[in-house]
Amino acid sequence: MDIQTLERDINDRDASTRMAASVKLGSLIRGGELGRTVTEEVNNHVHTTYSFSPYEPAAAAYAAWKAGLGIVGSIDHDSIGAAAEMLESGRNIGIATTVGFELRVSFLDTPLANRKINNPDSEGIVYMCVHGVAKQHIPAVASFLKPLQEVRNKRNRAQVEALQALVGRYGFDLDFERDVLPLSRFSEGGSVTERHILYAMAGQSIRMFGKGEKLVRFLLSSLGLPLSSKLQSLLLDENNPHYAYDLLGVYKSNFLPRFFIQPDRQECMDVRKVVDFSNSIGAIAAYAYLGDIADSVTGDKKAEEFEDSFLVELMDLLVDCRFPAVTYMPPRNTKEQMARLQSLAKERGLMEISGVDINSSRQSMNCPQLLQSNARHLVDSAWALVAHEKLSSVDARLGLFHPENPLSGKSLQSRLERYAMLGRAMDSFDPYAIIEKF
Repeated sequence: MDIQTLERDINDRDASTRMAASVKLGSLIRGGELGRTVTEEVNNHVHTTYSFSPYEPAAAAYAAWKAGLGIVGSIDHDSIGAAAEMLESGRNIGIATTVGFELRVSFLDTPLANRKINNPDSEGIVYMCVHGVAKQHIPAVASFLKPLQEVRNKRNRAQVEALQALVGRYGFDLDFERDVLPLSRFSEGGSVTERHILYAMAGQSIRMFGKGEKLVRFLLSSLGLPLSSKLQSLLLDENNPHYAYDLLGVYKSNFLPRFFIQPDRQECMDVRKVVDFSNSIGAIAAYAYLGDIADSVTGDKKAEEFEDSFLVELMDLLVDCRFPAVTYMPPRNTKEQMARLQSLAKERGLMEISGVDINSSRQSMNCPQLLQSNARHLVDSAWALVAHEKLSSVDARLGLFHPENPLSGKSLQSRLERYAMLGRAMDSFDPYAIIEKF
C-alpha cells in the first residue's frame, strides 16, 4: 500500500481503518522509509473530530509528526473521546502525546461574576483546560462530561431552530438530528458545538448553489454579508480545498451572535467543582489566558478588553480555586502581555502550558513562536507534561503535583526541569517505560 493511500486511510471515518494505517505508517517510520524534518515545536491543544476538526485523532497525531513536532496533545470541547486513539496512534507513529479536554465553567459565584473574563460570548463564564489525564482515568472523565454533553445538546437544538428561523426563507432546512448530529462523534463520546451547526449550514449552501460565483452572489445579494476581496476570491475558487471551512468562517462571524444562546449553570459547572475533579484524578487544570486585544496579533480578532485590567485579582483567584497551571497561546499575545502573565504565574507557583488550538484545515500544526526566547521554556513545560502523564499512568504518586511525589519538597521549577528531561529521554514508541528512568 502506498503512502498516499495510508495518509488517506489514517483520516478515515472508520476507526479500525485509521488505526491499521497508523501501524503501517509507523512501520515505515521505524524502518527509515518515511522521514521528516524535526523541529523543537510542540502543540498540546489540537482539536479532533470529537469536538470539531478536520482531523480524526490518529490523523492529528500523524499530521503533527509530519510537521516535525515532538509532542501532540488532543484537547476537545466537553469530550475526552479522542484520548485512547491519540495515545495508541502516537505509540504506533512514534510521537509523544498528551490528552485532556476543554470546557466552559462558571465564575458566577466568584468576585468576577459580572466581568467578561476570557470568553467573548459570555460574562462570568470561563474557558479552561484539563491537561495530562492519566490513561486509567479516561473513563472517569468521560462519565464526568457526559451530562454536560446532554445539556449542551438541548441548547444546540434550540440554537439550530433559532438559526433556521433566521435563514429558512432563503431555502435552508436545518434540522439538528438530521443535519448536525451526524457531523459529530456524539454517539462515541464526542461533543456537538456551534461549529457543527454552521458547518451543516455551509454544506447546505454548497448543495443549494454549488461552489463559486452563484454562491458568492447569494452571500452578497441575498444574505447581505460583507465579504472582503480575499474571501470573495477564496469562495470563487471551486477547487479551494478549504472551501467549507472558509464558508463556515463567514457564517460564524455573521450569524453566531444572532442565534447563540447563553449556556446555563447546568452546562457550565462551578469552576471549583471542575478543578477539584481534575485534582482528584491527578490531572492539571489550567486557566486559559486570552488577554486584551488592541491590534490583533493574529489579525482575526476585534479589539476587545478581557482579563488584563484585573489580571492580578484573577491570578489570586486561580490560586484560591486550586488551579495548578495557566495556559496561553504565544501567537495570540504580545510580548508585553506574555511577560506580565509569566511573572504573575511564577510568583504564584503556577505551571505554564502552551498550545495553539487547531480546528480548521487551514491551520498549521507548527508554532514557530515557541522557539523565541520568551517562550522556549514552554517547550520544556510540554515535555514535563508528557512525563507527568506517562508516569502518573503507571504510579499516581509520580504526578507533578501529587503530595507524595518523591520530588514534592523541591521547587516547581526543579520538578519541571527533571520531568522535562525525562520526557525528552522517553521512547515515544514505548512511552510508559519512562518509569524505569525516574
